Amino acid sequence: MLDKPDQKPHDRLAEALSGDMAEVNALIRTRMASEHAPRIPEVTAHLVEAGGKRLRPMLTLAAARMCGYEGDNHVKLAATVEFIHTATLLHDDVVDESEKRRGRPTANLLWDNKSSVLVGDYLFARSFQLMTETNNIRVLRILSDAAATIAEGEVLQMTAAQDLRTTEAIYLQVVRGKTAALFSAATEVGGVIAEMDEAQVKALFDYGDALGIAFQIVDDLLDYWGSDATGKNVGDDFRERKLTLPVIKAVALGDDEERAFWKRTIEKGRQEDGDLEHAIALLNKHGTLEATRAEANEWIAKARAALAHLPAHPIRDMLDDLADYVVARVN
Repeated sequence: MLDKPDQKPHDRLAEALSGDMAEVNALIRTRMASEHAPRIPEVTAHLVEAGGKRLRPMLTLAAARMCGYEGDNHVKLAATVEFIHTATLLHDDVVDESEKRRGRPTANLLWDNKSSVLVGDYLFARSFQLMTETNNIRVLRILSDAAATIAEGEVLQMTAAQDLRTTEAIYLQVVRGKTAALFSAATEVGGVIAEMDEAQVKALFDYGDALGIAFQIVDDLLDYWGSDATGKNVGDDFRERKLTLPVIKAVALGDDEERAFWKRTIEKGRQEDGDLEHAIALLNKHGTLEATRAEANEWIAKARAALAHLPAHPIRDMLDDLADYVVARVN
């Protein structure tokens, strides 16, 4: 497993956890079934089986195994995490009026918005059923808090994404909601069910939090730099009028003429030919792409530092490699 230097870190992690992941996938298939509403498994299967990396449930499994856990609750919690993630994707695609997800037509496009919203609700309900089966009130609190933070982050993003007054602090709050909250909950619950001490549970939370923030910052950066890995076209966020970190930094540094450009293209949505190229030129002028990359690297340094407080284990080494890989795409 460790003798494959060309293998990507998340693939090595998947291989190390393959037995557990097989159980998670079987549990997901069982729990997304519905005797009375066949539309539910149809919609869910379209997204769940679309070839995602299952990174979030793997983080739960990895944390539990690294901490010596030998029960089966980590499988239930990993499935819980994936259900929460899938539910948010179904809802996001409706809110964003998306037509593609992971290179395939979205569920709302293939079926309709009502189906996506209601099936997302069903998956949220299933996730709470699963987490209660662990009989661990702290786990229930962590994951329910994460679900609330995710919803809050999405609502905040809806109001902040096209408002030039959005600060880096608000951006970070949105990122913690839409991405990092589930990463940190996924790792934290793994330590809780393994009954680790408070310092180690905190270290697992810190790793997931920093990894999730860096993950989203890199994704936002690649929207302007471009990468085959994201499945997005260069400038998708610009065309969708999303204020991400490189743009927030550029707006703060810009003169009146530049702010008028951002106001027209992002706030008012009046975009013309050549605007994307001009936007990228402004980002380069102020060095905000480089500054954003530096910030992603700082968060990854925090993630790797948190791992130092956790037990020595081959999986810990893989989580360290995984953190490094998140920023490798922009370094």
